[in-house]
Amino acid sequence: MLVLSRKAGEQILIGDDIVVTVLEVRGDSVKVGIDAPRGLRIQRQEVVAAVSDANVEASRPADPGTEDKLRALLGFQRGPDGEDR
Repeated sequence: MLVLSRKAGEQILIGDDIVVTVLEVRGDSVKVGIDAPRGLRIQRQEVVAAVSDANVEASRPADPGTEDKLRALLGFQRGPDGEDR
């Protein structure tokens, strides 16, 4: 990890087409602006982690027997090898 000290108004260049500008420093908070190509996704790590965690939680059945009940409703049966029949 590269660690840099910057003051408000100073910039960091990443490659040829990404510019990170320190806009404001106030207490423990730093406001940055990012100028990057439109096609480049820029996301906050904590938001990505929260969405990922929510997706994992949503994929879990509320009732442990839900999967078996759904299989029965759809007419699937498990063979001795654990595969659907």
